[in-house]
Amino acid sequence: MPTELTTALDAVRQAAALCRTVQVSIDVGVLEKNDRSPVTVADFASQAMICRALAEAFPDDPVVAEEESRALRHGGGAAILERVGSELKDAGIDAPGDVICDWIDRGVSEPGSRFWTLDPIDGTKGFLRGEQYAVALALIVDGQVEVAVLACPNLGETGGTVFSAVRGQGARAEPLEHSGTAQSIQVSPCGDASKARFCESVESAHSSHDRSAQIVARLGNDASPVRLDSQAKYAVVAEGQAELYLRLPVDEDYREKIWDHAAGMLVVQEAGGTVTDVTGLPLDFTHGRTLSANRGILVTNGLLHQRVLEAIDGC
Repeated sequence: MPTELTTALDAVRQAAALCRTVQVSIDVGVLEKNDRSPVTVADFASQAMICRALAEAFPDDPVVAEEESRALRHGGGAAILERVGSELKDAGIDAPGDVICDWIDRGVSEPGSRFWTLDPIDGTKGFLRGEQYAVALALIVDGQVEVAVLACPNLGETGGTVFSAVRGQGARAEPLEHSGTAQSIQVSPCGDASKARFCESVESAHSSHDRSAQIVARLGNDASPVRLDSQAKYAVVAEGQAELYLRLPVDEDYREKIWDHAAGMLVVQEAGGTVTDVTGLPLDFTHGRTLSANRGILVTNGLLHQRVLEAIDGC
């Protein structure tokens, strides 16, 4: 799927550059007053930009995304919409507010046999702290993730990294600012659970840190976790910088959103790793906007997967 991959890479790269510009402008003093407008502006602008690109290239493809424009079309949303338009204009896209809202609302589509899923900014709190976040886009066909692009603007030493994968063709990483220099990536060859490096969410509301610690202890591992926001955790496992990512549900009824995992999952799998839920079931993208048939997430380099599942079952 060369056209799909090229379109996705170009759109995500452009959106990530816009998000980086907004993140750099964040006034920490204002954030202390609970002003979340920077991430709101970046979320909407990123989604508008990517949905616009997908509409031009694949007009019949639905998009299932996190945001919708209702808050921008009414009342106090006008000021935010104006800022979204300004960011898009600076990025070379000049359009009236109603057109921008229509682009955003392509993301409220229902999944079909072929559709894209998008998280325009994955890792809101990381974005606001000036730390890790991601722009994640994936194409799903008949329940299979076929194409994935995951941009992590603050990951790596080259000014951010874009990870990509096509099912059956391996995973790649390249600098965010310099296209055409992609290199294949592989998961770590570590097969010793006691030496495994593991990562988890920064926020304990997203994953049970206490249970993660119990599971890692059962593996004979006393390493401290690396905590990152967003699907950057998938990227860290895919490029061999960690062997294990645990996302353990803190609420029995909570189900993960598809846009939070589709892109990262394929990148890890194509790098040689394994992704399931915490019971060992494959992630099932045939149930709408959530992974309603799954509980939690387990990501490993593959070699350790069964051992970690056993440790989870014992806790």
